[in-house]
Amino acid sequence: MKKLVLCSTILASCLAFAGMAEAKGCIKGAIVGGIAGKMAGHGKIGAAAGCAIGHHRAAKKANG
Repeated sequence: MKKLVLCSTILASCLAFAGMAEAKGCIKGAIVGGIAGKMAGHGKIGAAAGCAIGHHRAAKKANG
């Protein structure tokens, strides 16, 4: 249940605060970061970091 709430919260925040390209990067990054973080025992931190990195990369790609 906690995973569902966490994933829903991350998804909602990414979609609310970012444009389409940035949200896409955030979602993809959060999924990858969450999986990697879960393996290391820190799924929430991994998902947050993955979202930030994905958002940054998507914004960088959109700008050229």
